[in-house]
Amino acid sequence: MSITRRLFLLALWGGVGSVVPAAAQSVRPAGPLAPPGYGSLAQSDLSLRLRNEDIEVRFVPLDPRVTRLLARDAYQSVEGLVLARRRSIDSIATLGGVSRPGLALVTFFGLRPNAAFDPQTLSVLVRNRLFRPLGIVPLSVRFSSQQLEVREQVSAIYVYEQELPVEDAFALSYDGLNSEDWLNKQSLLDRERARVASRARAGHSPDSLRGVTR
Repeated sequence: MSITRRLFLLALWGGVGSVVPAAAQSVRPAGPLAPPGYGSLAQSDLSLRLRNEDIEVRFVPLDPRVTRLLARDAYQSVEGLVLARRRSIDSIATLGGVSRPGLALVTFFGLRPNAAFDPQTLSVLVRNRLFRPLGIVPLSVRFSSQQLEVREQVSAIYVYEQELPVEDAFALSYDGLNSEDWLNKQSLLDRERARVASRARAGHSPDSLRGVTR
């Protein structure tokens, strides 16, 4: 049995359906980070998408350098997912000999009946190096079935052997589909970082940010 398969089974054994805390902590407070609670981005602003006639894949990096740019509720939601699965994530990282893994929230959507998907073929390309998930932590009970009905969706946290280069460029690949759209998001992310810093300096409360436009 391969290491990746063992790690996937370990994560699956950890179970699904844990309660997500209302308040969350930062994933990896390493280095200077934007203060949480001052962002205005939506999760869709961080999402990369791939689509064929069977499924749609959505990929959201769970890195505090970008998740702290989310609006408060969205930030607490994704940080809560990581916090609720921290034990499984840490187990995968330890078995893989990784101290600072990269994390992503991946969702598969069914577009036709009995649509099959292979979760382990979703890859990240960083400077011509291909990374497959070191381990997968399912968030949906039916994730391991690898089959979807129309409008059904399943999600998981993907664990990679290194942090995703969210301040640079990387590509996403699945079953012959590719997306290099992350590079195009850099201008939006840079603008939001500047706005977050300005809001924090002005001492705006998180509640005052509701309805902020970009």
